Amino acid sequence: MTQRTQGLILRTRPLTETSLIVHWLTPAFGRIATVAKGACRANSPFRGKLDLFFLADFSFSRSRRSELHTLREVSLLGTHKALREQLALLQQASYCAALIEQATETETPLLAVHELMRGLLDHLPKQPPQPQTILAFELKLLNELGLTPDFEKSKLTAGVKRITTTLLQNDLRTASRLKLSEAQVKELRQFLHGFLIFHLGNIPKGRSTAFTA
Repeated sequence: MTQRTQGLILRTRPLTETSLIVHWLTPAFGRIATVAKGACRANSPFRGKLDLFFLADFSFSRSRRSELHTLREVSLLGTHKALREQLALLQQASYCAALIEQATETETPLLAVHELMRGLLDHLPKQPPQPQTILAFELKLLNELGLTPDFEKSKLTAGVKRITTTLLQNDLRTASRLKLSEAQVKELRQFLHGFLIFHLGNIPKGRSTAFTA
């Protein structure tokens, strides 16, 4: 059965010398993986359409035996080119993509998470890399997954508790305008680090790089 949807590419990896496995984040199907057969060939219809954080309409044929489906057609909608022009922004986006993969199940509808990731990719090139962007993303993702920490029962200082409320209730643009001291960033970063490990078991290695970018 062939199905159509829109998705962001979270990751690609080689399957053979000529084919790729493409990991997508979609609003309707959640995270899915597809095989792009012959994608590395010079005359492939997929050539130039499959790269990190590309946004596309695509169709795929479902496998009856596994969660690895066959990619059929791709219509490219956007490339988020600006992210590839500044390494620090790419590192932040890559960490957030890896966190989504770590925190979510495959083939589970994730409309709000898809919109959160799209919003992040659109927002990142609009200002220099900032730690509050990552803090806001982590908080918003936890909220969408039903894992929002009980900050009132935490040992966070009063000022940081107010900051978490602001980050959760406002968009990323507003979060980027928020002024945090180094001590406040460190406090909230360490709190979320422990919280993420408790609920996820481990977190992507790129988190430290995302904060120091």
